[in-house]
Amino acid sequence: MVTSPAGIASTVINVKGLTNRFGQQVVHDHLDLEVRQREILGVVGGSGTGKSVLLRSLVGLHTPNEGTVEIFGQQLQSLNPSQRSALERRLGVLFQGGALFTSLTLLENVALPLIEHIKLSRSDAEHLARTKLALVGLPADSADKYPAMLSGGMVKRAALARALVLDPEILFLDEPTSGLDPIGAAAFDQLIVTLRNALGFTVFLVTHDLDTLYTACDRVAVLADRKVLITDTMARVEAVNNDWIKAYFHGPRGRKARTAANSEKEV
Repeated sequence: MVTSPAGIASTVINVKGLTNRFGQQVVHDHLDLEVRQREILGVVGGSGTGKSVLLRSLVGLHTPNEGTVEIFGQQLQSLNPSQRSALERRLGVLFQGGALFTSLTLLENVALPLIEHIKLSRSDAEHLARTKLALVGLPADSADKYPAMLSGGMVKRAALARALVLDPEILFLDEPTSGLDPIGAAAFDQLIVTLRNALGFTVFLVTHDLDTLYTACDRVAVLADRKVLITDTMARVEAVNNDWIKAYFHGPRGRKARTAANSEKEV
C-alpha cells in the first residue's frame, strides 16, 4: 500500500453516515468506512447485510438516503455530470455474473468502454482490448468468441479485462469467485493480487469466499447490525467477540481456509 509521510496509508474512499432504506427496511444505518490506497479490502457479512448495496452506493448506481461517499476527496453525490463521468473513468467494476454483452465478442466487450468513453477508433480500441485480455490470462483466440462459448472462469477474466481497460485506480469486485471451482477461484484470487501488485490499484472486494479473504485481502470489513462492525487485518477480525464472526471464521470452513493460507505462506 502507498503510505503518507507519517506512515499512514492514504484514504481513497471515505464513507460517512451512510444510510440505505428500502421502504421500512433499513439496510445501512449511519455506516462509516475507509478504504486505503493500494489495499485489497474484503467486505463480508451475513445474508441481507447489504454488501452489494454498499458497493452500488460507492460506484453511484444507488443513491443513499443519507450520508456522504467521498472518492479521491470528491463527494460523488455533489458532482455535475461532467465531473462525475471523469471520476467514474477512474473506477472499474466487475459485477457478480460478469455482465458481458452476450451479443458481442470478448474483444468487442472489452473495446466498448474505450470507444464510448474516450472516443478511440475501433482499431485502436481493439488493439488495447487484446492487450487487456492477454493481461488477465486469456488466450489470443478467445477474443473472437462470444460469452456463451466460454467457461465461467473465462467469462470472469474477460469481465475483469473490461473492468481494467480504462486503467482504473480503484477496482470494485462483486463476488468475483462465485460459481467457480476451487482451482479456478484460487487462480482468480492470485490474478487479482498479482495485478494489484503490478499496477498499483485499490480493490474493494465483496465476497463470501473464505479462501479469498485469507489469501488475497490486506484487511477485512465485517457488516453487521446495519453498520461496519470492524475493519482490520484478518487476525484482528478473527479475535472479535461476536457470534457471527465466531461462526463464520472459526467454523470448519474457516479453520480449513486459515490452515490452507498458513501452509501456502510457509512454502
